[in-house]
Amino acid sequence: MSSTTAGQTQAVRHRRRRVEPLYWWFLVPSLILFTGAITIPGAVGIFFSFTDSIGVGDWKFVGLTNYMALFSDPAVLQSYLFTFGFAFATVIVVNVISFLLAVLLTSRIRIKTALRTIFVIPMVISGIIIAYVFQFLFNHTLPGIGQALGIEVLSTSILSNPNIAWVAIVIVTAWQSVPGTLLIYIAGLLAVPGDVYEAADIDGASKSRQLMRITLPLVFGYVVINMILGLKNFLGAYDIIKGLTDGGPGTATRSISMTIIGGFNGGDYAYQMANATVFFIITIIISLLQLRLTQGRSL
Repeated sequence: MSSTTAGQTQAVRHRRRRVEPLYWWFLVPSLILFTGAITIPGAVGIFFSFTDSIGVGDWKFVGLTNYMALFSDPAVLQSYLFTFGFAFATVIVVNVISFLLAVLLTSRIRIKTALRTIFVIPMVISGIIIAYVFQFLFNHTLPGIGQALGIEVLSTSILSNPNIAWVAIVIVTAWQSVPGTLLIYIAGLLAVPGDVYEAADIDGASKSRQLMRITLPLVFGYVVINMILGLKNFLGAYDIIKGLTDGGPGTATRSISMTIIGGFNGGDYAYQMANATVFFIITIIISLLQLRLTQGRSL
C-alpha cells in the first residue's frame, strides 16, 4: 500500500472517530438529569429496602426481612395477582380492537382520514379525567339504563361489585390505550406491499384468508412490540384505577403501583421499597423479553 493511500485511510478513520461537539451538548445534560432524577434515587431506594426506615429518622439494617415478608403478605400478593390479570386481559382487548380498527382504517373507505382523527382523541386526554367521567357513567348513567331495561347486573354500579369491577377498569384503560396501539398497526399495514394483495386476489383468496395468511404474518413484528409495550404499561397502571375505584371495593382492584405509593404514605417506606425493587426486576425481565422477541425483526 502506498504512503498516499495509507494517509487517506488514516484520515477517513480519523473523521469516523471524531465526535461532533453538538453530540456532547445533547448527551451530557440528558445523562446528568437521568442520573440525578432516576439512577441515584433508585439506588438510594434499593439501599433502604434492606432497612427498617419509615422514610425519616433513624433506621437500621434488617437484611432480607422486607423481601421475605412480601411473599407472605396477602395484600401484596393480591395486588400482583390483580395487576397481572388486568394487564394480560387489557393487552389482549387493546390489541384485538386496535388491529381490527387498523384494518378498517387502511381499507378503501372514503372517511378513513376523518375516522383516524376521531379515534386518536382519547390518547391526548388525561387518564384521571377519563376515569372520573367514566366513574359518573358507571355509577349513574349505566345503572339507570339497566333499571329501565330490567337488566339486573347493570341495575347497580359495577364499580361496587368486587367480582366485576375489574371489567370497568379494562374498558376504560382500553378506551384510552387503543389509539396509540392503533397508530402502530396502521404504520405496519401501510408498509405491506400492495402487489401482495393483488396477487392474492388473482389467486382467488378471500379477504379473511388474506388477513390470516398475508396480513398477520407480515405485521407480526408490530404485534409483538404492541403486546410487550402494552403489557409493561398496564403493569404500572395507577391513574385510571385511582379515579375509578381507588383500589376498591376493598382491595379487589388495588394495583401494585397503588400498593407501593400507599405504603409510602402510610409509613412502610422500606417495606414498599422492597416491593418496588421486586417490581422493577420484573419490569427489567419483561424488557429483556421484548428485546429477545423483537431481535432481528424488520419493521
